[in-house]
Formats: sequence, structure tokens, C-alpha cells
Amino acid sequence: MQRLAQESEVQKIGSTVLTHPQRRFNVSVGFWRVFRRNRFAVASAGVLVMIIIAAVFAPILATHDPSRITLSSEFIKQSPSVSHYFGTDHLGRDLWSRMVYGARVSLTVGFLTMFITVFIGTVYGAVSGYYGGRLDSLLMMLVDIFLSIPTLFLLIVLAVFIKPGYLGIAVIIGLTSWMRVARLVRGEFLRLKEREHVLASRALGFSDSRLIFGHILPNTSALIVVNATLTVASAILAESVLGFLGLGIQPPQFSWGSLLSNAQDLILVKEAPWIVFFPGMAIFVTVLSLNFVGEGLRDALDSRCQNIK
Repeated sequence: MQRLAQESEVQKIGSTVLTHPQRRFNVSVGFWRVFRRNRFAVASAGVLVMIIIAAVFAPILATHDPSRITLSSEFIKQSPSVSHYFGTDHLGRDLWSRMVYGARVSLTVGFLTMFITVFIGTVYGAVSGYYGGRLDSLLMMLVDIFLSIPTLFLLIVLAVFIKPGYLGIAVIIGLTSWMRVARLVRGEFLRLKEREHVLASRALGFSDSRLIFGHILPNTSALIVVNATLTVASAILAESVLGFLGLGIQPPQFSWGSLLSNAQDLILVKEAPWIVFFPGMAIFVTVLSLNFVGEGLRDALDSRCQNIK
């Protein structure tokens, strides 16, 4: 009976707020109130929703077959018009249709990379931060070694050995991106494992898995969510670099990055600048929007955590 009473007290220390429905409701309301105050974040979220909708409904929004080649002189490098919203490329393909279909690939790679990066980084950082000691020193030394290698070099080397499909590109980028997430999660675990309710739970003999998943990891959710958002932006940029170098998504598939590879032909860029302008703007707007949303989430989640405390 005494042990049950102690466990009940620990749960009250660690999650008093979460067991109070009215307080939990107030925290959620406070989160959205803070997020809405950031106009850039709200506007960026709207832009991202429109981009995602365009990607999902690409077959409906596309006005032409994105892969259809028309070598007639009247269709090659045609400037933006009513019939071709973003113009055509050097092979007579409709750029608007290729843009909306390319959004599918770029966003898919971005979100797949996010899951891979967050999973590896969270597990690695949690183990390092929770157990500490020599294991922590060894794991962080490996992270420092990986971070000392130029990211572009790692991307190119991995792209040579891994098949460049959706999952392949996501794995390539994920394997070069998880280290920063690991360091951030590790820092949070080092701080949170010294909290009163965690120490009390450990004294009562709670298992490591219960402490990690029940007490520490939930309190790192704000950090993980914000970094997940920023990881999508970084992944889209990295995929664009690989696509520009010809190491990204291969034909017949295409992404915004592979559309940018036309920028290597300077004569083509001078004759038809829209061929690289629109893919470049799509990447710029998407990455900028993700960064603004990430900042908005960070401010809102920080406010929520302060309310919980």
C-alpha cells in the first residue's frame, strides 16, 4: 500500500497538469492563441496547405501531360501564357504540369526524410543523454566525426551507392541529417533526467523504458516537433542539390530539384529563364514557409510548456 501511494505521488509530480481536463484545455487554447499571433507563421501555414493540396490533386490541376514531349517550334521554350501558365521547357513540356507533379516528389522526399532523421536522431540522442558516462562520450564523439565531414561530400558518396528513388533519396539525406537532432535530444535528456519526478521514479525502481517513454520523451516533444518541421525544409533543399547535380530522382520521375538541373545550360537560361525561375521560386517559398511555421511552433510550444510548469 505504501508503494502504491508513493507511485501515485510521483505521477502527481510528473503529470499534475495533464490529469486536469480544464487545465489541458486552457493549455491547448493558449498554444493556438500564441501561434495565431505570429502572422508570418499563419500565412506560411496557409501557403504550405495550398502546396500540399496542389501536390495531392496534381492529376486534376495539371493542364497537360507533364512527360509529353512536343518538338514543334511553336511549343518549345514557349513563354508563360493562358494555355501554358508557366511556359514550356526546351522539349515542349508544360512547366506548370511538371511543377505540380514535381511537388509530389519533393514533398514526399521531405517528409520521408523527416521521419528517418527524427527517428534515428531521437533514439540516438535519448540513449546518449539518458545513460551518460562513457557511452555518452563515445556516441557524441561519433556525432562530432560525422559533423566534421562536409554534408555535400556525404550526399554525393551515398548517392553513388544507394538507388536514387523516393526512399533512396530520403535515406541518403536522412543519414546526413540526424546528427543535429541527436545532439539536441541528448541535451534535453541530460537536463530532464535530473528533474524531481524522474529522480523519484528512479528511486522507486521504475524501469528505464518507463522513465524514457513515460517521463522524459514526452517533455521533449516541443523540441522534436520544431526540428521535424525544419528537417523537411532542409531535406527539400538537399534533394534540390542532388537533383541539380543529376544524382537525385531519375527520369521518368522528376522533382523540383531535377527541374532546376536545366540551370546548368546557361544559354537555355538566357533564352527561357522561366524554366528555372518557377522551380527555384517553389523551393524558396516552400522552405521559407516551413521555417516560419517552425518558428511559430517553437514559440507556441515554449509558451505551452511554460503554462504546464
